Amino acid sequence: MPAWAAALTGLVGGAVALGAAQIVAGMIDPGAAPVVAVGGVMVDTTPGWLKDWAIRTFGSYDKPVLLGGIVVALAFVAAGLGLLARRRVAYGTLGVAAFGLVGAAAALSRPDAGVAHVLPSLVGAAAGAWTLSRLRRRALSSGEEEYVAASRAASRAADRAARGSVPGGSAPGGSVLSGTVLTTSAPDEGTTGAGAREEARGTGSGAGMPPVMLPGTSPEAGTGAARGTAPGVALGTGTGAGADAASGTGTEARSSAALGMEPGARPGSARGTVPGVALGTGTGAASGTGPEMGPGSGPFGGGPDFEPYTFDRRRLLTGAAAGVVVAGVAGLGGWLLSSSKDAELARRGVARMLPRPARPAAPIPAGADLRIPGLTPFVTPNAEFYRVDTALVVPSVDPARWTLKIHGLVDRPVELTFADLLKRPMIEADVTLTCVSNEVGGPYAGHARWLGARLADVLREAGIRREADMLLSVSDDGWTCGTPIDVVMDGRDALLAVAMNGEVLPEAHGFPVRQVVPGLYGYVSATKWVTEIKVTRFDQDEGYWTPLGWAPKGPIKTQSRIDVPRDGSEVAAGRTTVAGVAWAQHRGIDAVEVRVDGGAWRQARLADVPGPDTWRQWSLDLDLTPGRHTISVRATDATGYTQTAEEAPPAPDGATGFHTITVTAR
Repeated sequence: MPAWAAALTGLVGGAVALGAAQIVAGMIDPGAAPVVAVGGVMVDTTPGWLKDWAIRTFGSYDKPVLLGGIVVALAFVAAGLGLLARRRVAYGTLGVAAFGLVGAAAALSRPDAGVAHVLPSLVGAAAGAWTLSRLRRRALSSGEEEYVAASRAASRAADRAARGSVPGGSAPGGSVLSGTVLTTSAPDEGTTGAGAREEARGTGSGAGMPPVMLPGTSPEAGTGAARGTAPGVALGTGTGAGADAASGTGTEARSSAALGMEPGARPGSARGTVPGVALGTGTGAASGTGPEMGPGSGPFGGGPDFEPYTFDRRRLLTGAAAGVVVAGVAGLGGWLLSSSKDAELARRGVARMLPRPARPAAPIPAGADLRIPGLTPFVTPNAEFYRVDTALVVPSVDPARWTLKIHGLVDRPVELTFADLLKRPMIEADVTLTCVSNEVGGPYAGHARWLGARLADVLREAGIRREADMLLSVSDDGWTCGTPIDVVMDGRDALLAVAMNGEVLPEAHGFPVRQVVPGLYGYVSATKWVTEIKVTRFDQDEGYWTPLGWAPKGPIKTQSRIDVPRDGSEVAAGRTTVAGVAWAQHRGIDAVEVRVDGGAWRQARLADVPGPDTWRQWSLDLDLTPGRHTISVRATDATGYTQTAEEAPPAPDGATGFHTITVTAR
């Protein structure tokens, strides 16, 4: 089989494996799919600096990039297994099985994994191994396996004949060994003792032909060669053929008898014979007589130069096309099963039962949004809200089964159902969230109006012990986050949120319940799909990101950003509007300043805000002369702190520096 064809069998086998695994995972848990499970392990074990690079480089697309990279890597591996199976199918099968075990182990490493989570990987491996083997058999439809089996059987038969051991007895005229006909001369024809043994080995007066001949080769000329025999087994049988060998009649009679045939019958029809194996008799060349297979006879054809099996390109390609279709249908079915979970129906049900807020938020001031083209709107639509988390598959949590367990350093452990949570007083709060991975001027910030129950009230009911200083919250997918207790308990609107911008939480943003804590970066506060809160200490526990090099506590730093004009853009010379946003949650923004080409700082106009926990829009009209200009911005919060010009990366506790852009005025 050509190398490209072997690689193709591996690729199609891999595709079928992933498709079968996906459809099984769709019925069990989408997170149990091998690609997702392995991806989750990679996310958890990837060094922090590499994760930061991925977020900076790919943004919210980091997860599709990771999954795509895994699929590409698996494609190369699958092609390699196909090439390995070219030597022996068992090698490729074992390789597929090994990768199935890797996927199963990765699925079991999930915090919520059960025995059923190994099924997608194991079923996928079985389907892939079967497909690989089946495609090989289909491509080599002319009988590679039969040829190899016949050759091995003939070789064993020759070895037994050489040792003088003939299973099933012997006959003067011939014997049948494992379906291989051996024709020997009788002693009365002049062959006795050691001579007979030498002749049985094919080393008497005939040429020393090996028992099994390679495809495409022909016997060397000699007294033992039989013209037209297939490259199978040729055994010299002595020198006593005499005139019979010359005329062919005696040899034919003996051979036919040995084959269990009428004299003159073709050996290909002999019961018990091995296709493609022909035995020469006597010491002379059998000219058209005796049990020789002439050209074209037998399943592989005849002649000294024929191929014992052939590669069937058409059968391979049609089989591969069918495999790709099966893989695609299975993968689509798995995706549909995953997406057809009841989450959307559950969200609709929750929407009908959401209570009105006991403390509604004040209306957003009319002047909160300056409505400048290109400027980020004050309220971020849910569909455009940034998403940075470690979940490769969004958890699907049934609110009817959701519970929140609060335990640890508390006097009275608490466990709330979703219905219990909705019975609590609900409050509305305007809070801007920010990701610590945000570069200076980065996009990972967004504002929403949240609805939820106050986290501090629930904690007071549990009775937090004096020595506790940390809340270790746990997501449904096992992600953890450490939040300072004093921040949650100081009176700010820290919520167990159930709604966002007037809608039930989207699945991607934590449905049915998430944490929202103003003034802290998301990695230490904004746990989505929260199911557990352990009251503990920072010197005893740590959140997911802390061992990866991030600070255990993450207060949001004062920052500002230029939205318009865009960096590198061209603007009209003369009057130009520069605008953007600034934030310092739970402190508030008091001033924003802009400078051009390193000159004096100029005060920007600020938009209105509903409270200190939101970002604030700003704008300033500049007169730009023709040419290239740099524009920088800085903000001052309500405590009087002005952001520093010193540049620092996001790790370990948030980026610093002035956001600066370059524009060309024409």
